[in-house]
Amino acid sequence: MVCLLKTSDFDFQLPEELIAQTPLERRDTSRLLTLDKHSGAVGHHYFYDLPAFLRPGDCLVLNDSRVLPARLIGRRPTGGTCEVLLLIDRGGDLWECLVRPGRKLRTGAQIIFGDGQLTASVEAELDDGKRAVRFHYQGIFLEILEQLGKMPLPPYIKAELQDQERYQTVYSRVVGSAAAPTAGLHFTPELLAQIQGMGIKVCYVTLHVGLGTFRPVKAEDIQDHEMHSEFCMIPQETADTINETKQSRGRVICVGTTSCRTVESFAAEDGTMSECSGWTNIFIYPGYRFKVLDALITNFHLPQSTLIMLVSALAGREHVLDAYETAVRERYRFFSFGDAMMIS
Repeated sequence: MVCLLKTSDFDFQLPEELIAQTPLERRDTSRLLTLDKHSGAVGHHYFYDLPAFLRPGDCLVLNDSRVLPARLIGRRPTGGTCEVLLLIDRGGDLWECLVRPGRKLRTGAQIIFGDGQLTASVEAELDDGKRAVRFHYQGIFLEILEQLGKMPLPPYIKAELQDQERYQTVYSRVVGSAAAPTAGLHFTPELLAQIQGMGIKVCYVTLHVGLGTFRPVKAEDIQDHEMHSEFCMIPQETADTINETKQSRGRVICVGTTSCRTVESFAAEDGTMSECSGWTNIFIYPGYRFKVLDALITNFHLPQSTLIMLVSALAGREHVLDAYETAVRERYRFFSFGDAMMIS
């Protein structure tokens, strides 16, 4: 199917005050807008009502990636403050990073973090203002990061996060993301237990979310947009669960666009799955034929983003934009710490 859509076709007006700055006190008290992908009908609920929209035989696919506390505040030997954001582990304690101020952190620059238990040296200047940074420490790097690092919150969140665990899902376990798979932030252990008690299967994939997820689409024609790559894994147990669900005519419900992109990247043409891992740069937009996913639980996304294009591929652009217009009118909270939507 030929796609003639422009990036501007996915724009909508969002009042700034609807961008959620902090998480709610209880995860599952966020609101839940339901959208019928066929009729465009919407309903208004709370996330703790989710079990009412699930059926025995369905399976939920969740992304168990855990956010790395990748934002490090350090100082140069001369005393100037600087910031280092870890992006990609290149092995041997060498990381691809974003740094500020870039003009002060050229090749050879030294950085001290905390009381000096972690230091770093800039080894090379890369494309797009990035740096290759080598870290020096005694002990276990991830433990030092947990001590010194901060959550790399999205640029539209200005408030300081009081509890770092609120930017992690309750089921996160594989460290490696630069941003949270935010659709999963609404789940509590109790809600997951209730869902499983109803005969609904829960399985996990891992996709390490990159900062490219916040990169705006600059191309006028959406087909000219170059999608960022992210690493993902599908264990055999998850592949088996998805295959069994499909065979028994249950629904595969992905929690988040990351889970969706993972299963759609590695599914065979007939929708069957097998254990695998690798990088994906799949770009899903209207005209795409879903091989695995039947329904999606997701947050509300940025205007003109690849994520609103993905949900439009599932429910149709007009239905999605109408639902977003309703969400704005009804004062739903948007983006990472915002409310949720279920498209089925």
